[in-house]
Amino acid sequence: MTPASELIDEAAKIYKVLSNSTRIKILYYLRYQHHEVNVKTMVSDLGLAQPIISKQLHILYRYQLVCRRKEGTQVFYLLDDPHVVEMIDDMLNHVKHEIKGEPHPKNMH
Repeated sequence: MTPASELIDEAAKIYKVLSNSTRIKILYYLRYQHHEVNVKTMVSDLGLAQPIISKQLHILYRYQLVCRRKEGTQVFYLLDDPHVVEMIDDMLNHVKHEIKGEPHPKNMH
């Protein structure tokens, strides 16, 4: 059965959000954090400028891929849906096969 058109449209929006490598890097970074992280820490750990990280986090938050909590002037972020990163893992495995020119596994369980 084909998903409803609205669901497909929303999925396409999420894929569009995930088409940015900086956003994927932020999601992977948050995946391996054991607690929420503020923007200043992300700037230091990822080596990216604060305005870039803040802009990308805003987009990720708008699409419910990260959640946030404000404390005074600081904003702390946490991965909201780990399944999205697992989906990215699947895509990276696909890319690895493409780069190596290897056939894809036929039986995905």
